[in-house]
Amino acid sequence: MKWGILACGSIAEKFAKTVNAMAMAGEGESLSAAASRDPERARAFCETHQIPRAYGSYEELAGDMELEAVYVATPNNLHAENTRMLLEAGKHVLCEKPFTTNAKDAEALYRLAEEKGLFCMEAFWIRFLPLYENLLEMIHSGKYGALRHVRSEYGFIAKGARRERKFRSDLGGGALLDIGIYNLGFLQMLMGESPEAFSSEVTFNEYGTDSFSTISLRYPGGRTAYVLQTIGLDIARHAALFFDEATIRLPDFQGAQSMIIRPNGGEEYEIRCPFDVNGFEYEIREASRCIREGKSQSSRFTPEDSVKLLRLMDKIRETWGMRFSYE
Repeated sequence: MKWGILACGSIAEKFAKTVNAMAMAGEGESLSAAASRDPERARAFCETHQIPRAYGSYEELAGDMELEAVYVATPNNLHAENTRMLLEAGKHVLCEKPFTTNAKDAEALYRLAEEKGLFCMEAFWIRFLPLYENLLEMIHSGKYGALRHVRSEYGFIAKGARRERKFRSDLGGGALLDIGIYNLGFLQMLMGESPEAFSSEVTFNEYGTDSFSTISLRYPGGRTAYVLQTIGLDIARHAALFFDEATIRLPDFQGAQSMIIRPNGGEEYEIRCPFDVNGFEYEIREASRCIREGKSQSSRFTPEDSVKLLRLMDKIRETWGMRFSYE
């Protein structure tokens, strides 16, 4: 697959390194072009990652006829606009999370992709990690009885210009959209459906966006969950799942490569599933597979999954009194 990269920030660096490693391993992936609104930054990025063509505008990359698929790594507020431009230009799209800043925009883009027969997916990379195939099999088999409660948390500290980027409302900022989506997407994967009800507490920052929140959720069948997300405190990405007959702990639920199972009254043991590269390779493989097979969506993380996740975040932010525009 011939990939283009839209924007040249830190997340794009990780994507570029992943594709290059996959190319070295003979997986048939390659980087053909990258674009930044700063031409010099685009040139430097392409030189670093051995990418043939550098563009000083997003529109130029969209017009590159050799590109098959584009990874969108722009700020959150530009995802909808950029994805639409690429779909209109006939490109398959893998767009960083959050896919858009609200559910309405996401629905429109997935409809457009379907109409044009193009693949389009939110780059929710943790949904494709091998460890979770093991975990979901354990849940669905009922090996340890029913899953009753899940807890996860994620927090980091951002300073200076990075803090401003993470929090500015005009950039789609806030801890919920930036990292809380991992917590809620993790729950969606485990629970298999949307919550029946939720309650939350939030702290706002000087930019008017959320810097800290906790959310309690109730799911069908009496299952419950609790998540915490913050940009301002350094909190490890721990998660715990409580079953009738066991507890499962994930030291890092976002970059999940191991889980520790403690059966009630039994011997604790660990399951490990190390990454082949750095974790991004699994969503790239899924996107490439779907494109080769002429599919407009993945069955492993569907447009419906993506929209439901955004709709839940819309509802949470609405209870906080936040207002956001629909493009």
